[in-house]
Amino acid sequence: LVSSKMLFVFAFQTGHTTGPSLNNDKLYKFAYSAEVYVDQVKASLQKSAGYRISSGVDVNLLWRNPDNDDDQLVKITMKDVQVENVNERPAAQSIFKGKSTEKIIGKDYLEALQRPIVVELARGKVKTFYSYQNEPGFTQNIKRGLASLFQLQLHSGASREVDISGKCNATYHTRQDQVTKIKDLDSCETEKKRFTSHNRILDVSTKATSATVYVLEDSFIKSIKAEENFVFVLNYRRKTGAKIVSKQRLELKSVQAGMGLIAAKQVTGVIKTLDPNYVAMPLEAEPVKSECKKCPSLSEHWQSIREHMHPDKLSKPEAAKSFLSFIQNIRKATKEEILKIIRSEKKEFLPQVVDAVTSAQTPESLEAVLEFLDFKDASTFILQERFLYACGFASHPSEMLLKSLTEKFKGDVAKEEIRETLVIVMGALIKKLCDRDGCKLPAVVEAKRLILNRLEKAKKDDNVQMYLLALKNALLPEGIPVLLKYAESGEGPISSLAATALQRYDPSFLTKEVKETMNRIYHQTRRVHEKTVRTTAAAIILNSNPSYMEVKNILLSIGELPMEMNKYMLSMIQDILHFEMPSSKTIRQVLKDMRAHNYDRFSKMGSSSAYTGYITRGPDVSSTYSLDILYSGSGILRRSNMNIHVFDRNAELHAIQVVIEAQGLESIIAATPDEGEENLDSFAGMSAILFDFQLRPVTFFQGYGDLMSKMLSATGDAMNVVKGLVLLTDFLQEIQLQSGPTASAEFMGGLAIDISGGMEFSLWYRESKTNVKNRVAVFVAGNTEVDSFFVKTGMETTLETETALDFISTVQFSQYPFLVCMQMDRVDSPFRTHTAKYESLPSGRRYTARSGRAATLAGNEFPLHQENSNMCKKVFGAKSDSAGSWF
Repeated sequence: LVSSKMLFVFAFQTGHTTGPSLNNDKLYKFAYSAEVYVDQVKASLQKSAGYRISSGVDVNLLWRNPDNDDDQLVKITMKDVQVENVNERPAAQSIFKGKSTEKIIGKDYLEALQRPIVVELARGKVKTFYSYQNEPGFTQNIKRGLASLFQLQLHSGASREVDISGKCNATYHTRQDQVTKIKDLDSCETEKKRFTSHNRILDVSTKATSATVYVLEDSFIKSIKAEENFVFVLNYRRKTGAKIVSKQRLELKSVQAGMGLIAAKQVTGVIKTLDPNYVAMPLEAEPVKSECKKCPSLSEHWQSIREHMHPDKLSKPEAAKSFLSFIQNIRKATKEEILKIIRSEKKEFLPQVVDAVTSAQTPESLEAVLEFLDFKDASTFILQERFLYACGFASHPSEMLLKSLTEKFKGDVAKEEIRETLVIVMGALIKKLCDRDGCKLPAVVEAKRLILNRLEKAKKDDNVQMYLLALKNALLPEGIPVLLKYAESGEGPISSLAATALQRYDPSFLTKEVKETMNRIYHQTRRVHEKTVRTTAAAIILNSNPSYMEVKNILLSIGELPMEMNKYMLSMIQDILHFEMPSSKTIRQVLKDMRAHNYDRFSKMGSSSAYTGYITRGPDVSSTYSLDILYSGSGILRRSNMNIHVFDRNAELHAIQVVIEAQGLESIIAATPDEGEENLDSFAGMSAILFDFQLRPVTFFQGYGDLMSKMLSATGDAMNVVKGLVLLTDFLQEIQLQSGPTASAEFMGGLAIDISGGMEFSLWYRESKTNVKNRVAVFVAGNTEVDSFFVKTGMETTLETETALDFISTVQFSQYPFLVCMQMDRVDSPFRTHTAKYESLPSGRRYTARSGRAATLAGNEFPLHQENSNMCKKVFGAKSDSAGSWF
């Protein structure tokens, strides 16, 4: 006598059947359940939102191929379907309490669900899935999920197979009477919608796993346990996230006498005999989306949030929250619905509407906003600029968007500033599309060619700057030779702009030729350069794996430089050492040489400085701030540069940069300009980078006449650099669960921002002051949902915060050395999180479990070097009550 287990092992070894084998004339009765859970990532499933569908399942063999035991036709029927909570809870908290299955699912749907399906199993895989054509998609998908469970192979190895999830890679492991199937969900070919944010730090990390364990007896299934896990976490705050768990169980309860086999030579004959209404269908799930019956129209929704979008409220979390919800609704709207709102809105609200419509990034929203905006009309300048900036911040821009902007740039544009912004934004879009393997798209190729060709032919300085700014955003490898040319041979601002553009490239792009050029600029071997360009060249050298000799030559130059540049370079070297930047090791080696490291060199006077420190250091991301400030020998600001970087182990984000530059101001205090700066025109302006996107610079004044008129009419008010709403995080993933329902995870982060800056100048008090104000509010909303048509379950999670960061630099030049005080202050920052897990029926019956917390991050003044602290005490100790300062 041979036991059934031994027969099973024997069958494995001989390869008699490669898939499950049913006995003739038998009815196999199973208990089936499909469960879904939605919760926070680390929460136990006992308190999760979710539901369970359970039923009996009858399985019997209809036909076996007389020439091949491995080709079988099987009928599968769901019976006695029940829907219930996945976890025990009081009756008052159950949305299903007192409702029959027929009432929950609906009579027609329940009947469809309990109609049998027929599956052809060939060598253990589902060859054909037969069902009725006019059934609702969601009942078909539940049955597809059940049919997919019967697909397995009895030998170990990898396989590419089609099931409800699509075409996926699967790996089988067999051990005695148990088979484990691991499905690689990332490999599945499917049409599900998915998009992610452009920068990894602002994005959401995902992890998906699927495992099914089969226990077999007598070559057939005794039990199946399948589980899928989907995890989503915000990269910049990993506590904020969600998980979806889907479980299926099928357990054999009894084997009874069943109907006999149908005699036929071909499968088609059996199907015809059984029911001619059966049709062959794909096993892959069909798209199903339940319609929202009571959702407000786009206009109604806009009216409900409109007040939060007033310009005066734009740095509040409520503005960012409303902005995100508006984008979600615009994404479902038609072009006509969008145009209706844009055309009827008042002037002060229109810029915010344009922010949202552009950020929606659908073909309809792009068509609507382009139809509304007329670039030949200078009066809508603000709206055109807001549209373009929203394009620059696009989370997943399309080729169509770049193509549209290129066409606008080639056409008539009334305002020169808009023309500049157009090409700057085109540069940002080229970078984003190239980062997603779109560098060879026709629109990208055309835009690249346009920028490079026109830069080559540009004669006017304004045009050269415009194309250099576009390259600063595009960061094209083929743009490096052009940037080198302008950095070394360009005049004033052009040379500085080309150098700062090179500074933005990853060090891996900075070739030997780049470093040789930067060394020539810094050491002035071919011509005299301005301090701003030389210090940028030094920063590029020191940030790109400098050689021992390069570092030594820079250190030996200190002492021979203009006085304030001496002090600035010393500060830069000391900052690299104290912050342990990559080149600090080489610098320490060079400092062992007393010719490079001596008191004479390291005791230079001056007020210029460079300092880097941490804003936060966390397990998820860290952020740094850096402040560097360079003065002319006469005590007037040449450049102040504030940067905030956010980074994790794998990625970096240039969150904010605000640069204030001034030149040619010595004449107003009868001072002598530094070497190489004798003929500079009077100028002051501000440039900003926001989330890796270089904005169009702002000019405070240009030329001596302009400076004097601004001085006489100055109010001391700051000039706005950027104000508006930015879509930071934009993640959507639709998921097909193996059990049948569809799921989705959507995370959106909005930023309401107001950055302004000003430069005050008082001859009376011999004092200058620059002030950069950053007002920001962030709102992040995540919704993870499983939609089974007759019931929805999910979790909404939100976090919000607001803060203000001021960078003030005060210079008193009534004495020498002049007094400089730099301050970087942050106000108290409230921080709130909220989570709501829910289950709901179309009737409106809903269960919600809420939790949340609020905290305040205390405001502080960020530390700079000790020298600055000592100077601030002097500045504010010596200060008289001066109320009048003028620009």
